[in-house]
Amino acid sequence: MKFKKFSLVLFLAITLLLFTSTSQRHPHPKPAFSPAGLASTAASSSRFQPQISFPTFPFTITTSHHTAVHVTGGGEWTLLQKSIGVSAMHMQLLFNNKIVIFDRTDFGRSNLSLPSGKCRYNDEAIIEDCTAHSLLYDVASNTYRPLMVQTDVWCSSGSVNSAGILIQTGGYHGGDHKIRIFTPCSHDECDWIELQHETLSVQRWYASNQILPDGRVIVVGGRRAFNYEFFPKNLLEKRVYYFPFLKETTDPAEENNLYPFLHLLPDGNLFVFANQRSVVLDYVNYKIIKEFPAIPGEKRSYPATGSSAMLPLKLNPPIADGFFTLPPVSPSVEVMVCGGARGGAYINATNGHFMAASKSCGRIRVTDPNPKWVMENMPMGRVMPDMLILPTGDLIILNGAAKGTAGWESAIDPVLNPLLYRPHESDPKKRFTVLKPSKIPRLYHSSATLLPDGRILVGGSNPHVRYTFTDVKYPTELSLEAFSPPYGAEKYSHLRPSILSIEGPTDNVLSYCQEFSITLSMTMYQPEGEYTVTMAAPSFATHSFAMNQRLLVLHIASVEQLSVFAHKLTVYAPPTPNLAPPGYYMLFVVHQGVPSHSVWVRIK
Repeated sequence: MKFKKFSLVLFLAITLLLFTSTSQRHPHPKPAFSPAGLASTAASSSRFQPQISFPTFPFTITTSHHTAVHVTGGGEWTLLQKSIGVSAMHMQLLFNNKIVIFDRTDFGRSNLSLPSGKCRYNDEAIIEDCTAHSLLYDVASNTYRPLMVQTDVWCSSGSVNSAGILIQTGGYHGGDHKIRIFTPCSHDECDWIELQHETLSVQRWYASNQILPDGRVIVVGGRRAFNYEFFPKNLLEKRVYYFPFLKETTDPAEENNLYPFLHLLPDGNLFVFANQRSVVLDYVNYKIIKEFPAIPGEKRSYPATGSSAMLPLKLNPPIADGFFTLPPVSPSVEVMVCGGARGGAYINATNGHFMAASKSCGRIRVTDPNPKWVMENMPMGRVMPDMLILPTGDLIILNGAAKGTAGWESAIDPVLNPLLYRPHESDPKKRFTVLKPSKIPRLYHSSATLLPDGRILVGGSNPHVRYTFTDVKYPTELSLEAFSPPYGAEKYSHLRPSILSIEGPTDNVLSYCQEFSITLSMTMYQPEGEYTVTMAAPSFATHSFAMNQRLLVLHIASVEQLSVFAHKLTVYAPPTPNLAPPGYYMLFVVHQGVPSHSVWVRIK
């Protein structure tokens, strides 16, 4: 009994000693750049040896002996809905944690009814259509309700503007000039609104969108649309601007340049990739200011569909210069493109011959004086992949096929295993990890998007002209799944932070370059834990490209331990709208490679 009392006193004394030794405020050390080029708040290995840790960049599971353990088959799939009645060709996460999902309208009836009394009478397939081709999915409750689109949204594009409103553009036939908006609401009455007095200048089918630093949206390309335009338009500008690069990258008979990859650069210009070529577009002065070498290997754009992402942007702190504070140094920028198909794959597929998909990925540092593509191979070939940036800064690649191309009945051999990619792993052989497979093929017209809790929502797949569920190898998919990457495993829950509050901004609205604080809690005592703070933009996902996707790694100014389980991080908001276009972002705190549930912040 005396021994138990003594043990309890000793435990309390040690806990108090540990807390008081770290309770004072510690300024964050100057970034010590690792080979990966990313700073963290890691404690020394002699003081901090958890059972297992996830260094944020790269995402390598490391034991206390610092030996790499690559998890094959990691992650977890959950079937959320067996059927939502609509195949998820397009997805957009909104700041109220609801997701707009929609397909196309020209094939006939879906498997989801509109509310009583609502029908469309302008359909090309049937005289009267009282079914929904869009829905609103509630992440928290795992429920959904039908929405009504008026015209065809097939193979369209979109962006969320600075107010969090979805701006959706184009589609097919009666919808190819249309601009539609969806405004998030707290009730169940909000629905699609199709603008009557504002339209696109030309048809936009298979176009791409990007929100700009001034809050407007640029709409680029589309089938036989070798130009770009803005929404909303300024009074003095043209309605449309010719962009010959899009015509130059069009392959005879196959195109292979639709849904061009767009990435907004820190200087405010636009990186544009189509087919195998890429340029920097100065859309303000309507000219190309830089062209890069062609990516080696296969074609990368629709229908030889690959995917692309701009790797995480690590933001630098403001520079103190006497009485003045100067803007921070602009970060370097690297773009990655993965997957695709060889030229001729589409024509061959229409004749029943399915060519092997590309295994290669290319990375190019576009801010280098003499940029070049650096190539590496995925564990398996993949066409129609979805490539998303995780809160940790790693990438996940999922969905798609091993043979064929995008298009009706044009691909076989679904690739069921997601891939985890660690962009800052120094050894290229260790960058890819094969994760646990899904049981559901996700081929043409599937999509995926990042959720606020770090999971990936996956849906869609309809390689047929109409919804077809029987007598085909790959039936139309109406289901929704969630994939939880390895960091979501229960055994890492003790490493997962919870954001308690954000101090500084009012109503979580940030100003550019603002210093603010994040208070978080841990379930276990973590002395001087390793933290990263990231901001993720919600993307518009369709046809293997997450439009507007970007992840910003914020500079941490200091870390303060408030109690045994609570910490306060002081960080800087992004310095310019070139780096973070105005709007809503998911703010994550990542602790040893394990992200918190995000909190929505708005920057303007």
